[in-house]
Amino acid sequence: MSPDDISVVLSDDRPPVDTLAVGVSEYGLAGLTAVDYLTDQHSMREIGHLRTPGPPFITPFENGTPRHHTRLYADEEASFAVVVGERFVLPAQAGSLAEAVATAGRKLDVSNITMLTGVPIAHGPDDHAPFYIATPAYQEAYLDDTDIRPMGNGFLEGLSAELVARGIDDERPTGVFTTPTHPQAPDAAAAIRLLTALQETHAIETDTGPLEAFAANIEAHYKALAERMEAANTDQPSDDRMYM
Repeated sequence: MSPDDISVVLSDDRPPVDTLAVGVSEYGLAGLTAVDYLTDQHSMREIGHLRTPGPPFITPFENGTPRHHTRLYADEEASFAVVVGERFVLPAQAGSLAEAVATAGRKLDVSNITMLTGVPIAHGPDDHAPFYIATPAYQEAYLDDTDIRPMGNGFLEGLSAELVARGIDDERPTGVFTTPTHPQAPDAAAAIRLLTALQETHAIETDTGPLEAFAANIEAHYKALAERMEAANTDQPSDDRMYM
């Protein structure tokens, strides 16, 4: 196995599911926040993980208990699974990771792969909405009867680019839901927009109330911080250099 090879490890009792949603660690953490929220709200069962050699090496833990950095969970009743990737994806490993995700999709017998991701672009309030980049088969199956707008011209890169390229070639419906993301991580408001798109297209019912409250708290925190910084700058004495 080369240093960039990534393999998937799945439990023997994994259920077949219809949809595989993917969220990883990236700018704003919107996609990662969305899929992690799904695991909690749906009490999803962990069914496997990805083994990813090479740097950066991380092993997350909580309350003293470690976990794999990239895990798979499934909700058999709702027929969907998620990839929760807490490790940043190096550009050189995007292809290998996409192949591992595609392999997991085949083993779970999914009919589509959907990636949730944020994008750091300049935007106005009207752009606080989900957009899609998706293969024609995905558009026909999941988007024709929705109001979700396509993203304009541009380029995908990294994991989302690799997944969509594989979707074009193997004809499995593959789509990316994306939304403008702010640098204050986690951008919970962006995560809500991604979850709304997933709910509208795949009938995955999720109560976003707790996440909305969390997003409001984050917004209030940064607003108060900005006000304190502005007040501190105002209180500073002016720099009078008339004597020079």
